[in-house]
Amino acid sequence: MQFDERYRAIQSRDSRFDGQFFTAVHSTGIYCRPSCPARTPKPANVTFFSTSAAAHEAGFRACKRCLPEATPGTPQWNLRDDLSARAMRLIGDGVVEREGVPGLASRLGYSSRHLTRVLTDELGAGPLALSRAHRAQTARTLLTSTDLPVGEVAYASGFASVRAFNDTIAEVFALTPREIRARRTASMPAPGTIDLTLPVRAPFDPTGTFLWLAARAVTGVEVATSSSYSRTLALAGGPAWFTVTPAPGGVRLVASLAELRDLPSLVTRVRRLFDLDADPVGIDAALRTDPLIAPLVDASPGIRLPGTVDPDEMVFRAIIGQQITVAAARTQLGRLAATAGTPIADAPDGLTTLFPAPAQIALRGREAMVGPRAKIDTVMTVAAALAEGSLSIGFGDDRAALHSRFTAVRGIGDWTAGYLAMRVLGNPDVLLTGDVALRAGARRLGFADTVPELVARSAPLSPWRSYLSLHLWAASAAPTPPPTRKDPS
Repeated sequence: MQFDERYRAIQSRDSRFDGQFFTAVHSTGIYCRPSCPARTPKPANVTFFSTSAAAHEAGFRACKRCLPEATPGTPQWNLRDDLSARAMRLIGDGVVEREGVPGLASRLGYSSRHLTRVLTDELGAGPLALSRAHRAQTARTLLTSTDLPVGEVAYASGFASVRAFNDTIAEVFALTPREIRARRTASMPAPGTIDLTLPVRAPFDPTGTFLWLAARAVTGVEVATSSSYSRTLALAGGPAWFTVTPAPGGVRLVASLAELRDLPSLVTRVRRLFDLDADPVGIDAALRTDPLIAPLVDASPGIRLPGTVDPDEMVFRAIIGQQITVAAARTQLGRLAATAGTPIADAPDGLTTLFPAPAQIALRGREAMVGPRAKIDTVMTVAAALAEGSLSIGFGDDRAALHSRFTAVRGIGDWTAGYLAMRVLGNPDVLLTGDVALRAGARRLGFADTVPELVARSAPLSPWRSYLSLHLWAASAAPTPPPTRKDPS
């Protein structure tokens, strides 16, 4: 967006752009979200930043009125595939806290110096500053949503010391931790759990997302209904479980963690799972330009592209799900989890098992699986490669590199690689032309009868063809003909 476009957004207080850029006001020394209710500053007094960290680095403090940190994130990091976007996906997952800047740079294939230079030039802040901004946002959420002691909030947010925590909070918010906590409005969670509300851009179709996940829920690992989703998860600090339900303005996350320091990573992964940083207004507007897709969008506005909380797990889901029904894949995955997974205690009803790590599948996967030997061999080959590190997958992967790396494995083709890009990287523009159900939905709608027709007709809907795919899948499974627009006459 150019300066004039951003300025018009803040003039109209358009909440769609909250979290996508930040408005710094030189006359006050603060930065705001685009929808801030305060009087619109003069253009000469405004500088726009793509990240809150860049505003911090330039000496601005967060607005106490509009709370710019309490917004959804930007969809740009999924839409883009450059170094900065890939770095931001990993920074959000807590890689800097766990591995430092050298670890982040190594994952991305660059030196720390080059990475810092690129991020500073493009985003206005280096990896340390970007990570610090993420920690500050987590800290503010914990202070306003939990009754954790300040020292535990500092630790859970990823700060190395309470002093660094206090200094950052004062610099970013111009408040002390206790002053931020005094603004708390949320009720306190049960002992041993974290209870947060994660903001989301409207419109949002939570029921559709919950049902999509419920159809694929692995017994023992996940429990899902039309209004809730729960699962177990292995994080860096140990086993965890969480439950997500709808809430006003977002979703409610209730979680139990072995280590509080895993919370920022968990929050980021839940946001990716539910695609909470998407721009539904822009996506729906683009898809509505096709007259056959428009009725589907009208019936399900705010559809989301479910991601994943565990990239390794998604590899096995994708391979096992090749050329079989969703129900059959779910059964096979449940058998794999029951045989090779790790039991977990003190979790809600129905959650009994952690999905097995690659090393566990390499050890016991073959005894759990049934079906074609070639597919079982592929699962075992990939499990061994992931376990030993000769094959890898992560949120910060380059799309083309991921495709090349996985299609080089015997038994993995374009469908599996594309599905991984869709679910792990959040790539919004994947069209799985080899998917039988997707093509069936396209034929049922009269959208396209052949693969060339499907590719040609969907081209104008780029870069949102992953969301088109969700609508086509839904059309293939609908028990009645999909909705159509009424004749205006």
